[in-house]
Amino acid sequence: MNKGEMVDQLAARANLTKKDARAVVDALFDPENGVISEALRKGERVGITGFGTFEVRERGERMARNPRTGEQMRVPASKTPAFRAGKALKERMS
Repeated sequence: MNKGEMVDQLAARANLTKKDARAVVDALFDPENGVISEALRKGERVGITGFGTFEVRERGERMARNPRTGEQMRVPASKTPAFRAGKALKERMS
């Protein structure tokens, strides 16, 4: 499902116009100004009971190998967004 399909589904299920549904999807998921991304930038976790948790995970510095040259290289520490599915979502997938 892409963003357009998500907007269509949300509009149909919540009895919204497509314009309003797109605004809701953008407000939640926009990487620059979305509710989720802003909370993650502040170091907060976003937990949606039954669905899952969005959080920032820190990856330590490590050594890796360039597959083209075989040369060892240092990969600096970084932060990355992560999602962990909730119990109810996991159970629905079975």
